[in-house]
Amino acid sequence: MRIAILSDVHANLEALEVVLADIRRRECDRIVCLGDFVGYGPNPNECVDLLSPLLAGRNVAGNHDWAAVGKLDITFFNPYAQEAILWTQQALRVAVQQYLTALPTEWSQDGPLPFLAVHASPRNPIEEYVLDAYTAGANFLLRPFALCFIGHTHMPAVWVQTRETVEARAFLADEELRLDPAFRYLINVGSVGQPRDGDPRASYAVLDSEAAVVRLVRLEYPLERTQEKMRVRDFRPCSPND
Repeated sequence: MRIAILSDVHANLEALEVVLADIRRRECDRIVCLGDFVGYGPNPNECVDLLSPLLAGRNVAGNHDWAAVGKLDITFFNPYAQEAILWTQQALRVAVQQYLTALPTEWSQDGPLPFLAVHASPRNPIEEYVLDAYTAGANFLLRPFALCFIGHTHMPAVWVQTRETVEARAFLADEELRLDPAFRYLINVGSVGQPRDGDPRASYAVLDSEAAVVRLVRLEYPLERTQEKMRVRDFRPCSPND
């Protein structure tokens, strides 16, 4: 089974459309979304409308989703993120508000290759940034997962717990990451709508559960269309952190 795992769409319709077209081309059997459907971008309703019917409940909440429906204090968001959330709160239709409000904080896949799906981290699904081996190691200690997919940082990454240590592994576009059953993995799939790793292309991952292989996919999309929509709405440029 091929499972597409994406995160941090951030209301970027152009990027989402390109990613979904690629998912169809690859004939993926399922799609899982790791949250932050909205925030920053100009098309929150359209992105939820397009993506949510494809998920069949295989989704979780992100910090911007909670902020957009008043479930998270935005005091500690930077000014750009605050501005975008305040606009999003006014723009969301009632049905989309209800959808975001009802999102769970985690979702798990059963079967021959089970995995956990959260937005930020297993120990703090909404807000924790996993950026180093120490934080990754703390999460491995807390939960007994063998494989967990995360987003939130907008930067693809792989953390592996081997027999002796926790270490970072390269996660490069179009290269296969083969999962060793003796190890444990925490995999960040990057961001569809707002990558922050120096590569502007949309990012998502494909898990082949039978082959135990994960592949990172990077795709160009018409970024200028999204930027023009943001200019029309008088959005300010985004900071690299939220």
